[in-house]
Amino acid sequence: MQIEFLETFVEVARYGSITRAAGELYVSQPSVSARLQALEAELGEQLLERTRRGVRLTDAGREFLPYAERAVRAFREGQTKLEEVREARSGHLALGAAPAVSTYYLPAVLKRFALEHPNVRLSVRTGHSEDVLQMVLEDQVQIGLVRSMQHPEIEVEPCYEDELILLVHPAHPFRTREAVTLEEVAREGLVMFDRTSSYFELTRVLFLDRGLVPATAMELDNIESAKKMVELGMGVALLPRVAVSREVAMGTLVPVAIRDAASIHRPVLAIYRRGAGLSGPGLAFLALVRELRAINGVAGVGASPEAPLAGGAAAS
Repeated sequence: MQIEFLETFVEVARYGSITRAAGELYVSQPSVSARLQALEAELGEQLLERTRRGVRLTDAGREFLPYAERAVRAFREGQTKLEEVREARSGHLALGAAPAVSTYYLPAVLKRFALEHPNVRLSVRTGHSEDVLQMVLEDQVQIGLVRSMQHPEIEVEPCYEDELILLVHPAHPFRTREAVTLEEVAREGLVMFDRTSSYFELTRVLFLDRGLVPATAMELDNIESAKKMVELGMGVALLPRVAVSREVAMGTLVPVAIRDAASIHRPVLAIYRRGAGLSGPGLAFLALVRELRAINGVAGVGASPEAPLAGGAAAS
């Protein structure tokens, strides 16, 4: 049953006239009559009868009219809702994000998104990149923010590029040096964090490639604890730039260049299912990611959407 049949029946019942209904619907009178006949044939009931005064409802027509009106109203409301979702004026955006992204990058992005799309409901689930990939593949989230990875069923959108930088306490001897060597860093007490994170592997490989085994002050399971240990002078750490912008700005952590090691960059991607047909909120979120990437430059290097980190970059 086509919605036009129901809409035509409702309009004819409202005006009691095929001519007036045809005018309201912008169709010809024969088209109105054909729709009514098709509807009655499908229902197996006569809904209207012609009189010298126009058209009147039969008993069956009076019984059926409220249901037809509700169906037409629901359809139109559904159309309006889809239009709102398409334009990101309503709907739901479910995101998955790796811990560092969720903690240090995403809040400012979501603040901007919420200001631009106040009626879109937001939800975020956190997990390591492999977990977030699975969330995307199982349609638990629409978009995931993860380290660089590939899968035949996902599309990727560059989000930003993070960088590991060496951080020390403001009173540490490295503070007065223009740059230090990797061997010197290896002799310091290195604060390591989260063996399940790609950051741990990046740090480990940096030293192993040079045949160095760094002295480890301690191992922690999260970035915040690692930052606090360095702030208390209990070691030095290689930490993601996106996670330390506030501390560097406040002077409680000091970045130091490493003279003989290439800077360690890790791209962060927005991923979504291939061919999934993202809704308006999802498309609007990707558009915002692109806009912020353009503002911060390709490097992005963990720059906050609100307060890009200035100065103290790791050595190239």
